[in-house]
Amino acid sequence: MTIRTRLTVLFTAVVSILLLLFCIVIYVLAEQHRKAQFYERLKAEATTSAELLFGKETVTPELFKLLDKNHLTVLNEEEIIIYNYRDSLQYESGTDYLKVDKSILNRVRLETEVRWNEGPREVVGVLFADQYNRFVVFASAVDKYGYSDVNSLLWVLGIGWLFGSCIVFLVGWFYAYRALLPLKKLIGRVDTITASRLNLRVDVTDSRDEIGQLAERFNRMLDRLEEAFQLQRAFVSNASHELRTPLTAITGQIEVALMDNNPQEWQDTLRSVLDDARQLNRLSNGLLSLAKVSMEESAVKMSEIYLDEVFWQVRSELLKAHPEYIIKVDLESFSNESTYFSVLGNEPLLQIALTNLLENGAKFSPDNTVEVRFQHVSNVVEIHFHNRGPAIPAEELPLIFKPFRRGSNARAVAGHGIGLSLTERIIKLHQGLLSVESTPELGTTFVIILPKKI
Repeated sequence: MTIRTRLTVLFTAVVSILLLLFCIVIYVLAEQHRKAQFYERLKAEATTSAELLFGKETVTPELFKLLDKNHLTVLNEEEIIIYNYRDSLQYESGTDYLKVDKSILNRVRLETEVRWNEGPREVVGVLFADQYNRFVVFASAVDKYGYSDVNSLLWVLGIGWLFGSCIVFLVGWFYAYRALLPLKKLIGRVDTITASRLNLRVDVTDSRDEIGQLAERFNRMLDRLEEAFQLQRAFVSNASHELRTPLTAITGQIEVALMDNNPQEWQDTLRSVLDDARQLNRLSNGLLSLAKVSMEESAVKMSEIYLDEVFWQVRSELLKAHPEYIIKVDLESFSNESTYFSVLGNEPLLQIALTNLLENGAKFSPDNTVEVRFQHVSNVVEIHFHNRGPAIPAEELPLIFKPFRRGSNARAVAGHGIGLSLTERIIKLHQGLLSVESTPELGTTFVIILPKKI
C-alpha cells in the first residue's frame, strides 16, 4: 500500500469515525428530547383528564369517552385509566391498550410519578390528589409523529455520513497527492543519480517542512559520497602509480642483470632491488594503515593510554632504526603526575602518527634534528614537533594532508606522500586536531591537539 493510499484511508477513517460519533450524539439527543417532550404531554393529558372528570368543573364520563371515540384527543392511540385510593377502576377510555397491576399502583403512590414504555407505547402514571380524593391516573399513547421525525433524522444522518465520508475520501486523496508531490519529485530525481552522476542534487522547495529537510540531508549525504568517491578514485590512481614505480625499477634492473655475467654487477643489482623492495614494503604498509584508519570509528578500540609513555617508546625505536636522527625533548612540562598526558585512544595508531611526525621532522631538517615539546592546556594535550628544514610554501599548506600530495620542499627527500595524510586521519579519529605552521625564518612546526581523558 502506498503512502498516499495509507494516508487517505487513515484520514478518511478518522474523520468518518468522528462524523459517526457526531451523528450518534445528535440522534441520541433528539430521541431523548422526543421522549421527554412526549412524557410531558402524557403527564399533561393525565392531569387534564383527572381535572375534567373529578375536579371542580367536570364533564360526564360518557361525554369524555365520546370525545375519545371521535379522536378528538390530541395523542395517537391515547388511553386514560384512573384508579381511586381503594384501587378501584374509576375510569377507562375503553381502548384497552394497557394492563395495570397493583404493584404499579403502589409505586405511583410512592413516587408520585412513574414513566415506562411497553414496546412503542409510552406510559406515564401520576398521582392526582385534592382535598377529597386521591386518584392514580395513567396516560399512554404512541408517539407516531415523533417516531417518524426521529426515523427521518436517522436516515438523514446516515445518508449524510456516507456522503460526507465519500467527500472526505476524495478530498484526502487529492490533498495526499498534493502533499506527497514533492516527495514524488524527489524520488524521480534520486532515480537519475548514479555512481557516474554524483554531481546531481535534488531540488529543495521549502527547507521548513520535513520533505525539504529530507532533501537537504540527502544532498549533504551526496556531498559526502561524491567526496568519498573522488578520494577513492584518487587513492586508486595514485596508489597504482606509486606501486608501479618501484615494480618497474625492480623489473628493469633484473632484466639488465640477466644480460650481464659479471657477479659484481649482480650483487650491485641485488642491493638495488633490495632497496626498491624495502621501499615497496614501506609503501604497502602505509597504504594498509591508511585503509585501516578509514574504517568506522566504532570499529577502532579505544582505551586509556599515557601519551608520554607511547612517545618515549616510539622515540627509542626510531633512534634504533636511524641512529643519525637527533630528537630533542623539552622536559619542562614533565612531572611525576603522568595523568597530565592521559588520553582515550588506540595505542598502535598513535604510535604510527608519532613516528610519522618524528621521522618527517628529522628527514627534512638539515642536521636531522627535531625538537619536541609537550604542553598541557586546559582539557587537552598538545605536542609540538619543530624542525628547521626548508619551509613549506603557504599555498601548499592546505594540500599536504591529502594522500600522495607532497610539498615542493620535499623533492630531494624520499617519500610517497602518505604519512601526513595517515597522521591527520588518525588524529581526527581520536577527536583531535593536527595543524602546521611554516616560515623560512622559524622553520616548520606540526602541532597535535588531543582531548584528555576525563
